[in-house]
Amino acid sequence: MNHGAPVVEFLGLNFNLSNVLMVTVASVIVFLIAVLGARNLQMKPTGMQNFIEWIVDFVRNIIGSTMDWQTGGRFITLGMTLLMYIFISNMLGLPFAVVVDHDLWWKSPTADPAITLTLAVMVIALTHYYGIKMKGAKAYGAEFFKPMKFMFPLKVIEEFSNTLTLGLRLYGNIYAGEILLTLLAGLAVGGYESSIFSGVLGTIVAIVPMMVWQAFSIFIGSIQAFVFTMLTMVYMAHKVSQDH
Repeated sequence: MNHGAPVVEFLGLNFNLSNVLMVTVASVIVFLIAVLGARNLQMKPTGMQNFIEWIVDFVRNIIGSTMDWQTGGRFITLGMTLLMYIFISNMLGLPFAVVVDHDLWWKSPTADPAITLTLAVMVIALTHYYGIKMKGAKAYGAEFFKPMKFMFPLKVIEEFSNTLTLGLRLYGNIYAGEILLTLLAGLAVGGYESSIFSGVLGTIVAIVPMMVWQAFSIFIGSIQAFVFTMLTMVYMAHKVSQDH
């Protein structure tokens, strides 16, 4: 995993072109899935519409487990977008990686902490926005001093810790999976380039666990998309629900 990142400097800022590419690819895939699933709506859903409606029901259950539907119904689009986008992002780096001149171009965007922490900051910012919008700035601000005023510093720390754990949990799981896949792929290539006997044996020894780990990585990627969406709705419920 001795690969660099393709970086370009613009106006004094460094931009990781791999991140830009993979974020764009993930966004386009999610957009196409949404368009294909909603372009020909029918009373009896089939095909892609059936899949999209399953996602809707799945996200509705996530929201319903954290807050009442009257409050949480407005977040159905946010939940669906996060679930599909993070799942697709987690899957992109599993089939293969593309390295050009020692620069890693194709990977899972969620295997980069800059992407996952940006998603986490966006989610936490949205919880504050809707908290102020639905409760009013004065009532929302008062929540930080309950049940005692000395709780204010602890609640500020909690906001920072929520942001870090939300982003780093996703990054750590996806990055670790890609690291192990790279090591297993290297073992297969190294075995193939050695003698015939050890090459065949090394390739078999590497390919079997690599296939098993890829299947496990699909499971982990799905779970992480669910966990991120669930925690988003939990944090949102704490900000907007009147009983919190």
